[in-house]
Amino acid sequence: MLLGDRTVVVSGVGAGLGHRVAAACVREGARVVLGARTEENLARCAAEIDPGGGRTAYRAVDIAEEKQCEALAALAVERFGGIDAVVHVAALDTVMGGLEDADFEEWRRVLDVNLLGTLRMTRACLPALKDAESGSVVMIGTQSSVAAPTQVRQAAYAASKGGLVSAMYSLARELGPYGIRVNTVQPGWMWGPPVQGFVAASDDGEALLARLNRRMALPEMATDGDVAETAAFFASPRARGVTGQCLLVNAGEVMR
Repeated sequence: MLLGDRTVVVSGVGAGLGHRVAAACVREGARVVLGARTEENLARCAAEIDPGGGRTAYRAVDIAEEKQCEALAALAVERFGGIDAVVHVAALDTVMGGLEDADFEEWRRVLDVNLLGTLRMTRACLPALKDAESGSVVMIGTQSSVAAPTQVRQAAYAASKGGLVSAMYSLARELGPYGIRVNTVQPGWMWGPPVQGFVAASDDGEALLARLNRRMALPEMATDGDVAETAAFFASPRARGVTGQCLLVNAGEVMR
């Protein structure tokens, strides 16, 4: 098992990618501590992926609040004795548009959650990660930070995730002496609840989906499950020699 006898903290556990990441980690043998703003979603996920309740714990957390980040990290240590990896899925991705129509207060909020919130959560977990045999920080980025999409415009989101990649390089160097690896998974179009909703809301969802899939080198876009599997790999000792790296999981739409 990739994650046997390891404890993984996952932020942003809702109905989509966060749920998939938590499920993949439990399946691969991990004890998983779930965090998100909505406790109902956390309870539902924990019951589904760990019916016995012995390998999961959860706490409502807003990563924009430092004390709440610290409380989630403390829960992992209290319940399972430490933290081996943290996977950052929590993000604010609902601010649309570009520069001309920008509300910079909204941009500030996006940066506070996606960039600073991820760093707050990382710092809260850091004392426990330093004690891990091979600690891992896994960030969820976005393809849009390296290749602007044509179908939708989310400049604030892309900028925040681009900043996170820059932070990743610094953190990989800073935390490397403690044996802590820092990597980023960058999804492109990802078949999961957000994209499914986008396609369903189209006047001709079937045609839209076909157009999107034609942009991929593979026959169809990657799923949120595919992204979750990559995150689980980065969190595991199998990736012990990998740090400071970004990996696009995008069915080959953009190749770098």
